[in-house]
Amino acid sequence: MRTVTQDTITQAFLDYCGPDTDPRLRFLLEKLVGHIHDFAMETDLTHDEWRKGIEILTKAGEISTPERNEFVLLSDVLGLSSLVDMVNSPPKGTPSSVLGPFHILGAPDLPFGGNLKGDNDGASVIVSGIVQDLDGSPIKNAELEIWQTADNGLYSNQDPEQPEYNLRAHMAAGDDGRYMFTTVRPAPYTVPDDGPVGELLHATGRHPWRPSHLHFIITAPGYRTLVTEVFPNDDPYLDEDAVFGVREQLVMVYEEQRGKRGIPSGLLDPDDVTDPYYTVDFDFVLIQE
Repeated sequence: MRTVTQDTITQAFLDYCGPDTDPRLRFLLEKLVGHIHDFAMETDLTHDEWRKGIEILTKAGEISTPERNEFVLLSDVLGLSSLVDMVNSPPKGTPSSVLGPFHILGAPDLPFGGNLKGDNDGASVIVSGIVQDLDGSPIKNAELEIWQTADNGLYSNQDPEQPEYNLRAHMAAGDDGRYMFTTVRPAPYTVPDDGPVGELLHATGRHPWRPSHLHFIITAPGYRTLVTEVFPNDDPYLDEDAVFGVREQLVMVYEEQRGKRGIPSGLLDPDDVTDPYYTVDFDFVLIQE
């Protein structure tokens, strides 16, 4: 160890790993530490730069709470979260996208055709579609978890003025794989930029905006869980997403409708739908495990 050099320090680290180290863990550490050491040597990393990196990580830990994980946000804006999604997404089926830092468990049940909009301001959106397999057959017993921002661009766990679990729901699709609910059109919003992630964004001339979207987690027995989000095709930030979550296959179309004669059957509160309103038809394709 007294003869360690910049050429041997990576191997010296690996030699510290005991014989019982899990092979996958050793492989991950070998690649992680190898890349970090290569980065330091390739960039001639200074002490000040190293300290700044440690400072960012320290601040991320200090600002993180159960409602806001700054480390997840850092992973998001660096593109790592989306890259992991891409690496682990099957080549077919609906692509996954970032979970985001504002998901919470325990959303209340919403029946098929239910009213998620409630008392929220904004134009009504009727969202419907089918959960199906690669052959186009509907998947029975599919379950959807849905969450989104209000029209002020905030999630319920960010905004003390919103009721608990506002614009969050759990829904069971029908035997025909169909789902449908009424909601309000979500708004574009900025990721939190008052912490170390915001400091990084500002230092690189990047804005913190995300295009508006609906979050989904879709599960069904025998199929891979899908964590994804869908985006309107007319959003101004569609090609400038701060966390790189947009995929071509996840772009949906909001169709403006006037008059209520076209409201689909099965909607539980048709009288509460605004005029005009929007319809979205988006199908999800799950992959068998």
